Amino acid sequence: MTDQDWLASRFEENRPRLRMLAYRMLGSPSEADDAVQETWLRLSRAGAEGIENLEGWLTRVAARVCLDMLRSRAARREEPLAPNAPEPAAGTDAGGDPEHEALLADSVSVALLIVLDRLTPPERIAFVLHDMFDVSFEEIAGIIGRSEPAARQLASRARRRVQGAPAISATAHPQQRRVVEAFLAALRRGDFDGLLAVLDPDVVAHVDGFGARPGAPREIRGAQTWARGALAFSQAARFVQPALVDGLPGLILVRGGRLLRALRFAIAGEKIVEVDVIADPARLRDLDVAVLGG
Repeated sequence: MTDQDWLASRFEENRPRLRMLAYRMLGSPSEADDAVQETWLRLSRAGAEGIENLEGWLTRVAARVCLDMLRSRAARREEPLAPNAPEPAAGTDAGGDPEHEALLADSVSVALLIVLDRLTPPERIAFVLHDMFDVSFEEIAGIIGRSEPAARQLASRARRRVQGAPAISATAHPQQRRVVEAFLAALRRGDFDGLLAVLDPDVVAHVDGFGARPGAPREIRGAQTWARGALAFSQAARFVQPALVDGLPGLILVRGGRLLRALRFAIAGEKIVEVDVIADPARLRDLDVAVLGG
């Protein structure tokens, strides 16, 4: 066996752990795969010489790769998404192993991913490495380019934000939740009549500039008009789930560990009478979002 074959074999032994680590840091299976692949490329270029602890070396390199990706993501965050860009097709963010994708999805809740996405890249790296993978603060400091006390402070600050995230039980607002779930079920089926059944005939939808198509009205009135528009996003409905948005019932669209859109409903009786569609990244970051568990 050549040195390269030995490295490849050892890397494959570490791949599941590295992918789980990268997914917790990045929140996206496809980005996690990219980070793991870049880690392998760096290992294959470096070779085994001088690496005493391969597992630790791989962890440090993967973390640095993820840190660079998070910083790049943060730099792009304020770039507006094209309001008329098509929603991603279902499954485009999935890897080649459906069973492993399910394991990843179960390993980190959407609620946690939303909170993690609001952390700075160093906070996220410090928290994930220490609290989830038991990496020492001394090692973390070297990865993020900070002192050890600073690394401790970053992880502590992240931990407070994660622990302070609201947790909502499945029984919260039961009547309103039934309305929201009926709306979502109809959206996933592409069921126009099902949407109309839970919308007030005179429903009013307010759409911010990031969620509206160019030239489209920012206020939409009438159940039939808005239901037709909502169905245009039905292919992305598998990534949508019920939530409380600033204390009101609603829906959130989360892809790649990022909150991309929120719908905040006003419900009277068993009908949705008003909707706020929020896609502006700055507004999304300021929302108090609590995912409604099953």
